[in-house]
Amino acid sequence: MKPNFELQWVITEHYEGLSIKEFLKEKEISRIALTDIKFKGGKILVNNTEVTVRYVLKKDDTIKVVFPPENPSEGVIGEQIKLDILFEDPFILVVNKPAGMSTIPSREHPKGSLANALVGYYEKIGIRATSHIVTRLDRDTSGIVLIAKHRHVHHLFSKQQQNGHVKRTYEAFAEGSLKLEFGFIEEPIGRRPDSIIEREVRNDGQYACTAYKVLNRYKEFTHVELELKTGRTHQIRVHMSFIGHPLLGDDLYGGNILLIKRQALHCKKIHFLHPFTGMEMNFTAPLPLDMKEIVKAAL
Repeated sequence: MKPNFELQWVITEHYEGLSIKEFLKEKEISRIALTDIKFKGGKILVNNTEVTVRYVLKKDDTIKVVFPPENPSEGVIGEQIKLDILFEDPFILVVNKPAGMSTIPSREHPKGSLANALVGYYEKIGIRATSHIVTRLDRDTSGIVLIAKHRHVHHLFSKQQQNGHVKRTYEAFAEGSLKLEFGFIEEPIGRRPDSIIEREVRNDGQYACTAYKVLNRYKEFTHVELELKTGRTHQIRVHMSFIGHPLLGDDLYGGNILLIKRQALHCKKIHFLHPFTGMEMNFTAPLPLDMKEIVKAAL
């Protein structure tokens, strides 16, 4: 088993004179995380000596924060499911999720989810962590998913999401022919009152904005690229259905299932800033085989 998740810094003149509590606040370590460190098995070390958050930092001090061990999610059984890993480092995972795999277990699908696969993968490589999935996809949507390998990393990504620094681009096949080559769909989305699952455009819903661009036109559908400006549940599917162009295969929102049996939607690109280096990170995943075959047949 690998050691607990930890972070380390060497103190520069800029931080000299701050208490550890003030310093860690600047590093966006939450009060909840500090409480866990204090009471659940973590520790704070300065020059390899354990200290409290009241310690006043001096130039060239080496501060190490050791987080308490995480327990895998209750009820999520680790499974040895092969992951298509696009990138991995000590902090994050970027994977290409196939259609038909749930992001997290549900009553209908308690096994075989991405979360099950992650717990199994962590067990295999000796990481004691739960599944912190930053960007979720619907069960039948394929493509890129961003995962944090620790609770604190997830916290940092949540801040990025709030500031619009995590950006996802999708490809989809929409029924019919869109009139415009590009545009925005700005319509509020809320839950349908008679359904647990379905969403709809409604006046009392949450603000939602989807940008789209036509990539190609075929006899029965339009190949579009879409970017989420907000992150509402089923946003692309609801917005495309609302403008009269439901996604192929999306029978929940009026799509035809003759060409494909799941919504023809794929998260092809993700952009974010690495939570510790600040570097811009970009990853892409090609269209899956079932969507490629539809294009091939339409030519």
